[in-house]
Amino acid sequence: MNAVAQPAKYILIKEKIKDWITSGDIKPGEKIYSENELMKMFAVSRHTIRQAIGGLVHEGWLYKEQGSGTFCSHKLSEDTPQTLQPLRSMKEKNIGVITTYISDYIFPSIIRGIESYLTAEGYTLTLACTNNDVEKERHCLQTMLNRDIDGLIVEPTKSSNYNPNIPYYLELEQKNIPYLMVNQFYSQIIPPHIIVNDENGGYLATEHIIKLGHEKIIGLFKTDDLQGINRMRGFIRAFRESGLTFFPEMVITYTTEERYDKLLKRLEKYLNTDQRQTAIVCYNDELAIQVLNLLRNRGLRVPEDVSIVGNDDSFLAEATEVKLTTITHPKMQMGIDAAKWMVSAVEMKGDRPPSIVYEPKIIIRNSTTSFEKIQS
Repeated sequence: MNAVAQPAKYILIKEKIKDWITSGDIKPGEKIYSENELMKMFAVSRHTIRQAIGGLVHEGWLYKEQGSGTFCSHKLSEDTPQTLQPLRSMKEKNIGVITTYISDYIFPSIIRGIESYLTAEGYTLTLACTNNDVEKERHCLQTMLNRDIDGLIVEPTKSSNYNPNIPYYLELEQKNIPYLMVNQFYSQIIPPHIIVNDENGGYLATEHIIKLGHEKIIGLFKTDDLQGINRMRGFIRAFRESGLTFFPEMVITYTTEERYDKLLKRLEKYLNTDQRQTAIVCYNDELAIQVLNLLRNRGLRVPEDVSIVGNDDSFLAEATEVKLTTITHPKMQMGIDAAKWMVSAVEMKGDRPPSIVYEPKIIIRNSTTSFEKIQS
């Protein structure tokens, strides 16, 4: 005989809380037990409690008040006074999320962070992607405004350039719809944002290489996104502070449309000279893997012949036998913090929470070594 499948714990908890409401144990407008109390009562994790509460908020049985707690949102029916019927204390909240990419690199982790918190809080999510294209961003913004969203989380498109879609963000402000930018922001409007200090990230990557004794260093940076501009700024600052001579040819730049083909061909010219660089600082881990493959094809070893540093500490940093030295990026936490910011902004309906800037750290793996070891 097959065993009967048991409902998930959070479903059982949802049904129990509904019983409390329909039996009158919890009255309309009355605060329910805290998360900690419910965890002890049902002997489950906080995540399970949040799943249950989030579902009940989504269905209209409960509502949340920022800083106060969770309350019963039911009232007595006028026709049958003894019957309790669900009534939403407010319309279902929907948060729009626009990213440059969805399915690769660091973006799925950011989106998972956003989704996990919003779902637990009873919010729905509408997701769109620009592929780092300004025209697609315009279409995404129009769609979000037409859907009457309650808030918007945006990863800017080509953030180092003037953005012609600024009027849509001003329209959000006029409609008092909170919006937040992640990873970077448009300097023309300086909106609330959650970012990494990318200049310090570029500085830490380059400082590490310089301390290893390297002087022939090349930096590869994307210049139509503000992350790349700031990481390049940190690269140059490390040279300035170390007193090393800096030459223009030590930096190679590229844009979204160029991707990697043209960039790698330009880099290959440097590898063919007698004055070959002994270290390369890359805009991100994705580019660092491309450079690693190019070096292998040229018969050069990492780090024995050339040291490489990436950025973002993505899954790619440990995807090959050469584990990348890289710079941290709080992907999942950024998503969670962005969702927390947005829920706070929507519920407060007043002053917006402050922006957040994470300070990066360097993670040293085996893609870098000292200049002395290369010489030996």
